[in-house]
Amino acid sequence: MSLDLLIPFGILLALVIYLIYTRTKFEKNVVNIYEKKFDEWKKHDSSNDRKEKPCKELVGLIYKEEYNITMELLDESVKSQIQRGKFTLKDK
Repeated sequence: MSLDLLIPFGILLALVIYLIYTRTKFEKNVVNIYEKKFDEWKKHDSSNDRKEKPCKELVGLIYKEEYNITMELLDESVKSQIQRGKFTLKDK
């Protein structure tokens, strides 16, 4: 009686082990394919040729006190540019 159930469970166990093995092999194969494609893409990528704009840097704060406007500089290197009037105003 116990031998009758042992054979189907043995076949089921062998089938599960085989399916797990083939799935891991397939997943590794897919990962390797995508890694190769990614390496090829990096070789032919033209986004590295683009010139990036410099980022904005906070160098000061502007306050309005009644009728006076006060500029508080956080970076003294721009003081000469402000004194010469070399700045632009943006409206939002």
